Amino acid sequence: MQMQKEIFTVGEVNRYVKALLQQDLQLQRLLVRGEISNYTSHSSGHLYFSLKDKSGSIKCVMFRSNAQRLQFQPAHGMEVIVAGYVAVYERDGVYQLYAEQMMPAGAGALHQAYERLKQKLEAEGLFAAERKRPLPFLPAKVGIVTSPTGAAIRDMVSIIQRRNPAVSVYIVPAIVQGKEGIASICQSLDILYQQDMDVIITGRGGGSLEELWCFNEEAVVRKIGESPVPIISAVGHETDVTLADFAADVRAATPSMAAELAVPVQSQLQQGLLLRQRTLLQRYETYLQYKRMQLEHMMQHRVMQKPEVLLQEQRQCLDDIAEGLQKGMQTILQQKQQQIAAAAQHLNALSPLQVLSRGYALCQNEQQQIIRSAEQVEIGQTVNIVLEQGQLSAIVSGKEETV
Repeated sequence: MQMQKEIFTVGEVNRYVKALLQQDLQLQRLLVRGEISNYTSHSSGHLYFSLKDKSGSIKCVMFRSNAQRLQFQPAHGMEVIVAGYVAVYERDGVYQLYAEQMMPAGAGALHQAYERLKQKLEAEGLFAAERKRPLPFLPAKVGIVTSPTGAAIRDMVSIIQRRNPAVSVYIVPAIVQGKEGIASICQSLDILYQQDMDVIITGRGGGSLEELWCFNEEAVVRKIGESPVPIISAVGHETDVTLADFAADVRAATPSMAAELAVPVQSQLQQGLLLRQRTLLQRYETYLQYKRMQLEHMMQHRVMQKPEVLLQEQRQCLDDIAEGLQKGMQTILQQKQQQIAAAAQHLNALSPLQVLSRGYALCQNEQQQIIRSAEQVEIGQTVNIVLEQGQLSAIVSGKEETV
């Protein structure tokens, strides 16, 4: 058996398999339903367990940052729905489900509604990539639709003012959870749609699935899709993904990140302008130096030292052209003279005078019509006889017609 030329280490194989799994988008955003077994709550705050059903099981881990946001206490034997992604744990060479969210299986009805509406709107093209618009480079007016009392609005306003104090922020408060939140968010967005905004941010801070559900409602999702300007969806934490995120032009993991995406840092822009200014000056100096060198090189040329040389060369060119034209005209003239002589010779051969020179005569009646037959004249009629030299006038005294 022939061995492969390249030999991998165990770690390299594990990293390669991990990279393959990361490329599979389906495995990066999963909803898995199963029964908790081998549940362990580590002192670090991480949760280790398995999900199993009749057909198999999969190892799972939920890190402390996600476990702290659970609204219930997991337990062995509990049926749950886990949202997360599949990856390889390189040290042990095993794949496992990294849980980002978890809820009792009774909450699965919301996820079913989520998926049904997602498929419907996706089929309509509401989430299509070609609908996404880039954020403006330097917005002057930023509109925000969110709760006026939450930490999200304070963070966004603070970040925007710190990054660029010249930006105007327009806040339209809205209820962002519960049944009342649907109409409230839509009405607030409508108000901003009537204003001259450069970019709009809508969203809220973190919460449970039920608290974020307003941003999964069809009316809100469609209203976000109607925005006349680029709109950023910033709902919950990094792991929270709502349908509003798909409909928006840009999704921000958090409201704070939305503010950072919407408004560039003024000082960084100034530094960028200064850098570009220096670059342009350097390029200008380089270009100017190059042109100076070209000019110096040109000034050393013989023509620049003695411009009359160029005139002399041009005069010589003109003499050559004139001589060529003269020779050409002479050749053409000779050709035309030869053509005229040949034509004259041909015409002379066809001339009636040439016939008369051989002793023949030309007879004409009084109307100067050529007489070719005796039938054309009568006795006593006057005829004109043209000779090679001179003419005769005669009276017909007799005629003889050819039979």
